Amino acid sequence: MIRFLSIRDLAVIDHLEIELDPGLNVLTGETGAGKSIVVGALGLLRGGRASSDLVRTGAHKAVVEAAAETPDGRERVLRREVSAQGRSRAFVDNRLVSTSTLRQLGAELLDLHGQHEHQALLDPASHLELLDRYATLGAMRGDVRDRFGTWRQVASDLERLRERMASRDERAETVALQLRDIEDADPSEGEDDALAAQQQILANADHLHRLASESYAALYDGDGAALGTLDRVWKHVGELAALDPAFTPHLDARDAIASQLEELVYALRPYASGVDASPERLQAVEDRLARLDRLKRRYGPTIADVISRRDQLRDEEAELTGGTEREAELVEQVAAARDAYLDIATVLSEQRQAHATKLARALERGLGDLAMERARFEVVFDESAPVADAEERWTDRGIDQGEFYFSANPGEDVRPLARIASGGELSRVMLALRTAVTPADSSGRTLVFDEVDAGIGGEAAERVGAKLRTLADRYQVLCVTHLPQIAIYGTSHHRVTKTVRDGRTATAVERLADESRASEIARMMTGTRVSSNVLESARELLTSTDKEKAKVTAGAKGESERRK
Repeated sequence: MIRFLSIRDLAVIDHLEIELDPGLNVLTGETGAGKSIVVGALGLLRGGRASSDLVRTGAHKAVVEAAAETPDGRERVLRREVSAQGRSRAFVDNRLVSTSTLRQLGAELLDLHGQHEHQALLDPASHLELLDRYATLGAMRGDVRDRFGTWRQVASDLERLRERMASRDERAETVALQLRDIEDADPSEGEDDALAAQQQILANADHLHRLASESYAALYDGDGAALGTLDRVWKHVGELAALDPAFTPHLDARDAIASQLEELVYALRPYASGVDASPERLQAVEDRLARLDRLKRRYGPTIADVISRRDQLRDEEAELTGGTEREAELVEQVAAARDAYLDIATVLSEQRQAHATKLARALERGLGDLAMERARFEVVFDESAPVADAEERWTDRGIDQGEFYFSANPGEDVRPLARIASGGELSRVMLALRTAVTPADSSGRTLVFDEVDAGIGGEAAERVGAKLRTLADRYQVLCVTHLPQIAIYGTSHHRVTKTVRDGRTATAVERLADESRASEIARMMTGTRVSSNVLESARELLTSTDKEKAKVTAGAKGESERRK
């Protein structure tokens, strides 16, 4: 239940706050004043789509915040922020959450019925969804969806396998050739890098021999070799250290320096003796590198990729060889998955059939309360083909194809609702449906109706107001309306107005009581010209409705007992 709603910088609303009461809260005002923007703000709190177009011109962000009471009595604060760049953030109790988390909590608190929602009844595909909600078949429908997904997945696997098997011989030959190409070369990871380093040494063997020979002679084997000279240096340093201890650390480093130089001598010696640089060896290395490069171009780009491709080809070769066994396994899996889906879908179908008549009777009673006492309603299932022979019509919603049929006039056969119902009739059918399919355990929720009065007037509008008042005994209801026949049933009344201040449009909401409410009802009756007679009629209408509200409340209790 929404206790308080705050909106900042959303569309034409700069700052707006509304306190909502239990019961029927009506929202009225001129067309374009911003009533539907308030409903849209609640939609944002329910996880609806956000965009930069929603942010008031010149503002950095739009903020919608609501204090709500959950069915278990907990107080929660929901907030949605939309930046001028279109980025959206959601908060619950001032803690940042994902939009999906906000959507889940919002769905527990709010049911939104938009001003064009009754148009959904024109799509027969939505009718089974409403029947399932009425019969509380959501869990079973989830099982049907899961088993349908499993069945379609293994069936798809079987279809792909058979497609591959259709060209298996050709593919097997290709796989064998590619696999033999890689296996004959037998590459090893890192081999190309090692060969490239070896190629560089072999290609520069003469230059390496000359550099090593000269360095070896200068260091060890030539006249004035550095190691011999260094022995004399260490002798002098030893004498210096004996006279001046400051040279002792340098003398201590003598062994380490000598060791490093000896290692360098050992490294230079093989190069000074000559590198094995036969043209045949160099050619062998270059040939191997060329072969590896060809493999990388075909299966690479790296040797690791080539090796990975070899493993994949081995697996595919084994699969192609054992395709017949795999096909038999998949055929069994498809049959088992199909039977599992059909079993649960058949149970779902039986449950739908059992509840279809109950829903039809509930809707006929609901339509009777909305000035359509002679209306008849049926849920018609397509039984033109046996279930087991109609796989092409099976979906994740089950094996049924059902549609609502309707007749508003005595003596007329029921026909598809989507083809014969007028706009006013659709509005009332939608209200009756929503009343029937709203779960009985959802007391404490907020039901929002945005212009449910579309296409109706007179007695029908008054009946709709009474029905909303009945709903308000079980739920909190917020109704946007243009009809005084509905507004008079509100237990609280808010008027939305739009003004222009300093060249900017601003929307405000005022809570009405007594005389101000009568003035608003009078305006709704006649427009801007409100005479004293019209105002008096509005007062009388509100007074007489108080007595009617008491009757409605008593009737609601009786209906509640019937639902139990």
